[in-house]
Amino acid sequence: MTTLLSRRTYPAFNLMSQRGVISPGRWQRLRILCWMMVMLIITVVEFGLQTAVRSFITTNSTVVLCAAFLTLILAYASYVALIRYGEQRYANELAPRHAVRELLLGVLAGVVLISAVMAVLFAVGVASFHQQLWTDWAHDVREALGTGFLEELLARLIIFRLLSCAFGIHAGTILSAFLFGVAHLHNPNATLLSGMAIAVEAGLLFSGFYIATGRIWMSIGAHAGWNFTLGALFGARVSGMSSDDSLLRTSFDPSAPTWLTGGTFGPEASIVTIVFGLATFVTTLALSRRHATRHGRDAGTLAASGQTGG
Repeated sequence: MTTLLSRRTYPAFNLMSQRGVISPGRWQRLRILCWMMVMLIITVVEFGLQTAVRSFITTNSTVVLCAAFLTLILAYASYVALIRYGEQRYANELAPRHAVRELLLGVLAGVVLISAVMAVLFAVGVASFHQQLWTDWAHDVREALGTGFLEELLARLIIFRLLSCAFGIHAGTILSAFLFGVAHLHNPNATLLSGMAIAVEAGLLFSGFYIATGRIWMSIGAHAGWNFTLGALFGARVSGMSSDDSLLRTSFDPSAPTWLTGGTFGPEASIVTIVFGLATFVTTLALSRRHATRHGRDAGTLAASGQTGG
């Protein structure tokens, strides 16, 4: 990974500008870490408003849904404001120009990755699929998108970005992936192995999409597509949590080794998922660097010949 990130050819490097409260100078790293904690606290408090609404209004699903939607808007609006006035720049990582395309591309990546994992587990004879009645697909779509937007705001826009500002993008990528894995250790049936698996296959992977594009949209889409495919389509456990209503119900051979099936945590703890996630992360960075290098070479050629782009 150090080799892949050794050259400043990725769009995400442009997001590591350090101005305002995190500008270079005395106690810079400490200021960045304190700023990260401030942003996390504000965001978590805002997301807590949704839980408060649910605790008082449990029967009206429309009100709960509206509260969740408004809370998400509030959190992202606060992020934009904090970046603008705290770091004295515009939040280009949320630039809307490519949002739809990159969201859809991310969803496709998540769907393909998990489908490939499940296909391998089926091919080796440790998984079987059974069709069932799927009645709550709209709820599953909302939950997947909500989780993608929520967790990527915390894990990538705040933690990964600011750790990269403080310690460099190599350390930021590894540390944020580690923390992402640790955050999933409180989930049902979690183990140290499942935490490590989440850190590698998802923590690195979603950061890789952010590094490659310089925007958060593909990471959100991949996160949502990953969860939706695993839970809503295949009916498998998502980070240890069961999926009660789904298109298919996946059964695993109880005699198969847990390192292959993921055990009671679900397929995310499988070595197959780890390999697919890590391979996609490396491939994403390699393709992005090749594209950026070619683009830079072409731009240099045009400049040398006196041509301008339209």
